[in-house]
Amino acid sequence: MDNRIGKIDFRLQKMDEIYDRTSGQFDVPHRHDYYTLLVIEKAAGTHIIDYTGFAFGDLEVHFVSPGQVHQVMATEKPRGRVITFTKSFLVENNIPLGFISNISLFQSFGITPPLKLDEPIFKRLSSIVAEMDSCLSIDLNYGKRAVGALLQLFLIYCNNSANLDKTQIDEEIAGICILRDFKTLVDDKFREWHKVKDYATEIHVSPKHLSQTVKNITGKGAKDYIQDRLILEAKRLLLHTDMSIKEIAYAAGFEEPLHFSGFFKRQVGISASQFKAK
Repeated sequence: MDNRIGKIDFRLQKMDEIYDRTSGQFDVPHRHDYYTLLVIEKAAGTHIIDYTGFAFGDLEVHFVSPGQVHQVMATEKPRGRVITFTKSFLVENNIPLGFISNISLFQSFGITPPLKLDEPIFKRLSSIVAEMDSCLSIDLNYGKRAVGALLQLFLIYCNNSANLDKTQIDEEIAGICILRDFKTLVDDKFREWHKVKDYATEIHVSPKHLSQTVKNITGKGAKDYIQDRLILEAKRLLLHTDMSIKEIAYAAGFEEPLHFSGFFKRQVGISASQFKAK
């Protein structure tokens, strides 16, 4: 369920108020065209992101990227905040989109585990959120700019608290630059380009070097990465649209629906029609 009212570039809400507004009912799987942060002080239940479930815990931050399918299933009234912001909000506040990709907190698809925090760091993040709330509730000159600065500070603290290999954050490392370009291209071209060589040509590296670079950093090769993106989009369309399997096959860039059906069954283990029926 989209709890935003109208088209708002940035919104800050209390989780308990959303819970009361919906009478505690689980929302349905859905996706947005904006970023979502769940800043959780205390919660019970499950948060499903791209068909992977994460049990809610205390002192966590959950990250959802535009286009990801997610579902919040809180089994009791949670305490925390929901922050949503758009790409246009980032641009308007001089926050480069590359900053979001470089901090490695938001994933366009795949596993997006919550960030578990200790109490001092969570208190620091909570104070930043409280300052955002203050900037939004008063008539402040350059208030939106202040919120943008606070958002960037919030994400920097989250990134520094993440248990990540710091080499993956250094955008000057050649491999990370290649991976970043590859991910951007996959999101843009996965319906048209199904072969590693198409992406390698665009990035100006050999297919072997691209695949090895992607595997060294992510644990899977470039071909697997492309196929995972195709499968995720197929699942989203099967579950959340009225499109036929034939229409989905063409939308995914397959010239023959039979080729798509075979590909889906090999990757998922069941047919597309069986998956849709689930």
